[in-house]
Amino acid sequence: MTGMRGLSVFISDVRNCQNKEQERLRVDKELGNIRTRFKNEKGLSPYEKKKYVWKMLYIHMLGYDVDFGHMETVSLISAPKYPEKQVGYIVTSCLLNEHHDFLRLAINTVRNDIIGRNETFQCMALTMVGNIGGREFAESLAPDVQKLLISSSCRPLVRKKAALCLLRLYRKNPDVVNVDGWADRMAQLLDERDLGVLTSSMSLLVSLVSNNHDAYWSCVPKCVKTLERLARNQDIPQEYTYYGIPSPWLQVKTMRALQYFPTVEDPNTRRSLFEVLQRILMGTDVVKNVNKNNASHAVLFEALALVMHLDAEKEMMSQCVALLGKFIAVREPNIRYLGLENMTRMLMVADVHDIIKRHQAQIITSLKDPDISIRRRALDLLYGMCDVSNAKDIVQELLQYLSTADFAMREELSLKAAILAEKFASDLSWYVDVILQLIDKAGDFVSDDIWFRVVQFVTNNEDLQPYAAVKAREYLNKTATHETMVKVSAYLLGEFGHLLSRRPGYSPKELFGIIHEKLPSVSTSTIPILLSTYAKILMHTQPADPELQNQILAIFNKYESCIDVEIQQRAAEYFALSRKGAALVDILAEMPKFPERESALLKKAEDSEADTAEQSAIKLRAQQQTSNALVVTNQKASNGTSPANQLSLVKIPSSSNVDPTSVDDGLTQSNGALTIVDPQPPSADLLGDLLQPLAIEGPPGPAVQPRDVVLPEHAGIPGLDDFDGAIVPVGEQTNVVQPIGDVAERFHALCLKDSGVLYEDPNIQIGIKAEWRAQHGRLVLFLGNKNTTPLVSVHALLLSPSHLKTELSLVPETIPPRAQVQCPLEIVNLSPSRDVAVLDFSYKFSINMVNAKLRLPAVFNKFLQPLLLPAEEFFPQWRSLSGPPLKLQEVVRGVRPLPLQEMTNLFNSYRVMVCVGLDPNPNNLVASTTFYSESTRAMLCLVRIETDPSDRTQLRMTVASGDATLTFELKEFIKELLVNIPIAGPRPPPPASMPPGPPPPQIAQPYIPPNDPAALLADLL
Repeated sequence: MTGMRGLSVFISDVRNCQNKEQERLRVDKELGNIRTRFKNEKGLSPYEKKKYVWKMLYIHMLGYDVDFGHMETVSLISAPKYPEKQVGYIVTSCLLNEHHDFLRLAINTVRNDIIGRNETFQCMALTMVGNIGGREFAESLAPDVQKLLISSSCRPLVRKKAALCLLRLYRKNPDVVNVDGWADRMAQLLDERDLGVLTSSMSLLVSLVSNNHDAYWSCVPKCVKTLERLARNQDIPQEYTYYGIPSPWLQVKTMRALQYFPTVEDPNTRRSLFEVLQRILMGTDVVKNVNKNNASHAVLFEALALVMHLDAEKEMMSQCVALLGKFIAVREPNIRYLGLENMTRMLMVADVHDIIKRHQAQIITSLKDPDISIRRRALDLLYGMCDVSNAKDIVQELLQYLSTADFAMREELSLKAAILAEKFASDLSWYVDVILQLIDKAGDFVSDDIWFRVVQFVTNNEDLQPYAAVKAREYLNKTATHETMVKVSAYLLGEFGHLLSRRPGYSPKELFGIIHEKLPSVSTSTIPILLSTYAKILMHTQPADPELQNQILAIFNKYESCIDVEIQQRAAEYFALSRKGAALVDILAEMPKFPERESALLKKAEDSEADTAEQSAIKLRAQQQTSNALVVTNQKASNGTSPANQLSLVKIPSSSNVDPTSVDDGLTQSNGALTIVDPQPPSADLLGDLLQPLAIEGPPGPAVQPRDVVLPEHAGIPGLDDFDGAIVPVGEQTNVVQPIGDVAERFHALCLKDSGVLYEDPNIQIGIKAEWRAQHGRLVLFLGNKNTTPLVSVHALLLSPSHLKTELSLVPETIPPRAQVQCPLEIVNLSPSRDVAVLDFSYKFSINMVNAKLRLPAVFNKFLQPLLLPAEEFFPQWRSLSGPPLKLQEVVRGVRPLPLQEMTNLFNSYRVMVCVGLDPNPNNLVASTTFYSESTRAMLCLVRIETDPSDRTQLRMTVASGDATLTFELKEFIKELLVNIPIAGPRPPPPASMPPGPPPPQIAQPYIPPNDPAALLADLL
């Protein structure tokens, strides 16, 4: 860049811009100047062309689109002199991708440079081809690159770049690059004495053997010799020795390549290899130099992986475990983490379990480490090493740790403790004790699957029933009892409390009293369980107690008018049943034994996304599944209804990979995802009005020719702002069935409330009732048939974005006349995103097939929880989040002019709580909220809106949070809110005049980070 004054001045002007708007204006001005000069290309000198192309690259590095000048850039590659050719290769590599048409113009020039004699031009050409790696480059240039790699006349510098270029072409286009017969050539390359060429060739070998190792057996002895050479430090140049370790990168690549071969057959080669591995294991220790530690441990842990792969002798395995045991006891947290992770992988080797158990005390100590990543690895290792001999000790340690564990770990900790207790329980009473302790210590993090499983065990084992009832009574005696404990205790006492009626304190009246004390503090989901318990107690009260009977009947009578349908139905039915006298005993008899089935807890652990170390522990149980998406299919080819026992489980790919054109074909097979545990009945009947005469009067089936009917839609499944309606398009066809009402308005209304109608046409009405709690959501879809004839071929397929984990229960293929079905849908928010899930719904009425793709209101604001912060909490949090990417600022134009009060109401309605009075400027707003997801957990978000009284159509918005992705998504969400999304209801007129406010604060000159594009460009030159 020396001497290019115009480029230096432009970079200086951009750096001195006060805000993004000034920068954009300066960039637009420069782009216009460059475009004008390129129109008169004949008058440009090589120096000027270079200067303008450098400016284009700098503008591109700033993030602006550069959609012209590509021809001028490519033409520089053909220049005969080095300065112009260098600029052409560098800028072309950055501006153009593999699909750009202009690259075809440069293929011949690039080929001439590759086969030429100028080594500098060869290196630049190989670097550009390796960076772009397109299919056309692979077809045209791969043979020349291969010749260059094996050429004996080329210097090592060129051959090294040729190997890396060929590696990139092969990775991108393995079907184009011809590597048949390359086994002998690769074996020759592994004899190379230059370590640069050898390292690049080893990278190429790793890629080749990952696809087909059978053709490269001749390379195995060469790899072992390379390791021997490195281990003995023979003929290793000083520049390839890193902190006294001979080329650690080459050692790692060589051992990685050997892991793709099933085993080493030749005894001499195998002996030599194990000698090298033994030398690595014995020669690695922890030192004070961090860089040397990193290099030596990279080699060591790759050697451990190779030892496990080769199924070495028990003595060497024991040595590996002993070495890892030493690592998990050091003070350096990174080394402890790697030791725990690799010890978890060692669990795959059956012979070393007893040796790993010797380090159980140190692993338990790591469970209390300040670093949460180390605690997670220790938990995974304890979970994997547990068996019958040490299960009680490990579970007891987990229970003790549960009281002080981070909230981020408690759910995983509870699940694993429950699984271990179930799998290795020596007696079932111990299992019941463990689960009840889990619920008592971490009730908020204990899923329903856990206490469901306890109920199954207790119901199926008569000897266990009195003991479980006694323990449930003891926990209910506590002053503070978690609601999950109330559920399981009430169920157990209702079913088995009568077995203890002769004991003091266990009479029906006393049991009723202690359970009824908990009724005022429980939620609506627990009340139905308590009502069932009251009915059971009433049935077992012999002889009848009039006082107790009157109390229970009064409760039933009270809840007969409850707004919750489930509670209302149970209360009414139990009130009617209680008048049947002796017949009540037969009706409310004990629950029968549950059929033996696979544990839902184990299935849940297997289906959860785990990292490599945790997968090793789960694979040890030999129950690993390849996908967590389960659908129900009919075993017969037709679309008719099949019996329940003919349903089968099959695996499907994730919804993100679903081809839209194949959705309709797949509908004959898949009917949505099957929940692992049977869901509870929905708590409300949203579409009860379907049974009213006016609602169910549907038109008779039209007598027309059969054809598929698809509703009018728009393409794609992007975020909120890309939709005009809640229906996503599949094609242009004649509309026979039109929706009733505005589908888009229905969707936007459901974004603000939790129940309502999502879609309606003359034949069907689809409603939604939702309940949101942190990152979890439970929706119930209500499908109501409005006609006097059945709807058949009903199918629902959920197209879920990657940030949502969803499970849709089975949708029946037929909806009877004037009937309604309810389909629960479980949603978990994994990460911040504004993308929405889509329900692909279809049905057949008469001879018409109707299909609609409907957006589901599982939108960004559903995972927000409004939070009102005082000034003493808001401002310290605001100051602690400084600068991008955690704090982003943008000037938003085109905003709908709103009074501040209406803007406040808008924010509050979307769960972003405005903190009134915190900002000293009356024209500004500050707000706070909490966002929930699996990746961020509970993350505080802060917002500041600065409005201009003289122009309400623009404002400046600043958003801050502890997660960069969340900050960006929340900023875009609020921007859409202010610009695009309509507000329901009339808008009040603006005030006649606004008092003048203080001028907006000046924006400070931006800080230039060290990775500024201009600085990178200067370094490049």
